[in-house]
Amino acid sequence: MTVVIIGTLDTKHDEIGFARDVIQSQGIDTHVIDTGVLGEPGFEPETSADEVAEAAGTSLEHLREEADRGEAMEAMGKGAAEITERMYEKGSLKGVLGLGGSGNTSIATTAMGRLPVGVPKLMVSTVASGDVQPYVGIKDVMMMYSVADIEGLNQLSRQVISNASLAMVGMVENEPNVEVEEKPTIGITMFGVTTPCAKTARAYLEDRGYETIVFHATGTGGRAMENLIREGVIDGVLDLTLTEWADELVGGDLNAGPDRLDAAAEEGIPQVVSTGALDMVNFGPHDSVPEEFEGRTFHIHNPQVTLMRTTPEENTKLGEIIGEKLNTANGPTALALPLEGVSMLDVEGEDFYDPDADEALFDALRETIDDGVELIEMETDINDDDFAKRIAETLDKYMCTDEPQL
Repeated sequence: MTVVIIGTLDTKHDEIGFARDVIQSQGIDTHVIDTGVLGEPGFEPETSADEVAEAAGTSLEHLREEADRGEAMEAMGKGAAEITERMYEKGSLKGVLGLGGSGNTSIATTAMGRLPVGVPKLMVSTVASGDVQPYVGIKDVMMMYSVADIEGLNQLSRQVISNASLAMVGMVENEPNVEVEEKPTIGITMFGVTTPCAKTARAYLEDRGYETIVFHATGTGGRAMENLIREGVIDGVLDLTLTEWADELVGGDLNAGPDRLDAAAEEGIPQVVSTGALDMVNFGPHDSVPEEFEGRTFHIHNPQVTLMRTTPEENTKLGEIIGEKLNTANGPTALALPLEGVSMLDVEGEDFYDPDADEALFDALRETIDDGVELIEMETDINDDDFAKRIAETLDKYMCTDEPQL
């Protein structure tokens, strides 16, 4: 049972050595990976900085000669990730602890990001009280603020590092003594404006014996689901909320990248896809919306979130993109169209009600999908109970038969 500790032994050897000693005092083995580039290590690690650089396809000598901090951080992150991943695959790694400032936070969390969800990952960092999204990404990385700089041992740093080290010991040493029934797992995408649909569908699927994981379609949510599909955690997908694709196309804040919708298709797992929240592009406060969108239709969701209505032209393009993605599926796939509105805001009397824009989306989807995609159309909005039950029933059918019934 080994905890990997990642840190720069040329500058933080006292602090890393203290963490190592605390963990070892609890009967847990440690493996220190040195990611320091500038100088010699304060003690001998299990994996040297030379080995880390070599794992990244470079050398420590080269990184020192170039004296490019950005290049060095990228290389050491890549190398540390390669090494920790190999250790995990061999079964010799149970958790990862990192300590450092912004540099080693970037390095250590790069390594943590290569490990599956569920492997304990804890980063003690000077930047943990700010925006940690670049470090956490889509993995279960825990960030602990160091309060003071990690520069020498004192009454404060010893307490913080001890707490982090003992937390890691607790995670790797203990198993939850709770009986859990293994069930097939369904991933569901949801946004505030598609919540009723998600709740109804989720209740139906859980009554049918499935476990469900709901992902908030905020960019990281979509990426997390795609990753868990590839890791084999998710067995089927009810992908009812695709607003991340509107942001990807138009330039909103919550895009999940161009690979969104690829994982389920490539892995061949059953999927039922709908058009939830494709009526909106997501921005921050209203004054953060780019000037190029002046004159568009907006809805102020709250002081921090501004929604912009998609146009017929944008919806045509979205329909083409999504349709082509679905055509590549290796498993049973259905497309479900709620013809009377794709969100709470896209129904008669609400801000984003625009039948022409919706019809442009639906027409593009109808024209793009091929015969391998089952098409479901209902004269309801997306949050109607009948629509939610129909898409849940369809996914259940696929999960039971693994074949579409067109």
